[in-house]
Amino acid sequence: MFPLIRGWTDVQRSPEANLRLGWVLSFVAGATNAGGFLAVGQYTSHMTGIVSSVADDVVLGHFGLAAAGLTCLMAFVLGAMCTAIMVNWGLRQRLHSSYSLPLMLESFALLVFGLFGAAIAAWSQLFLPITVLLLCFIMGLQNAVITKISKADIRTTHITGLVTDIGIELGKWVYINRLDGSTSVRANRERLRVQTGLVMGFLIGGLLGALGFKHLGYVTTVPLAALLWLLSLRPLLDDLRQRAA
Repeated sequence: MFPLIRGWTDVQRSPEANLRLGWVLSFVAGATNAGGFLAVGQYTSHMTGIVSSVADDVVLGHFGLAAAGLTCLMAFVLGAMCTAIMVNWGLRQRLHSSYSLPLMLESFALLVFGLFGAAIAAWSQLFLPITVLLLCFIMGLQNAVITKISKADIRTTHITGLVTDIGIELGKWVYINRLDGSTSVRANRERLRVQTGLVMGFLIGGLLGALGFKHLGYVTTVPLAALLWLLSLRPLLDDLRQRAA
């Protein structure tokens, strides 16, 4: 199995490896976001809505809700910060697992999210806010990983930009060029394929995540965490083998 996933999270990258990892992380983000909504009643991947709700709550005088929204925003930022710290530290140490470290942390955080499931029902006033913050942290952590790996070409936890890019390329595709030449409008079909694939990965993940949480509950997080752990394991083993040599 390891040869099939070799290079997916290693520091030696290729555009194909970035795209494969982007598809997987889009799937995980969609499953976590949709399943998390069924668990806590709030989407946690897109900060646009949270910031907008903060503005609305401030105007309406709901300062407690505004503070909660800002806390979610800070949790997302903290997740991205953790990724930047771990990746840059790993690169300084010349580790094969520089990009795997945040994904291992995300895998652990997803398991913690699953463990909170039983506690939410019994102690909802305490554990529900903590779970929302944990999900925001996970989303910030993951989005920063693929952003840093792909040099900001790929993002996975929100699809507004992806859908915008799809619309731009479709507009180019149907554009009627009256004159041929260097100024002709041409769609980038490869970019259209990539962005469509990422959106579909998010959608399929959302469908399976929602179905899983509806019928199985928090145990749905276990295969998601296992998938991230599996993708991250090979570079970690390479580092351990190199240190032991």
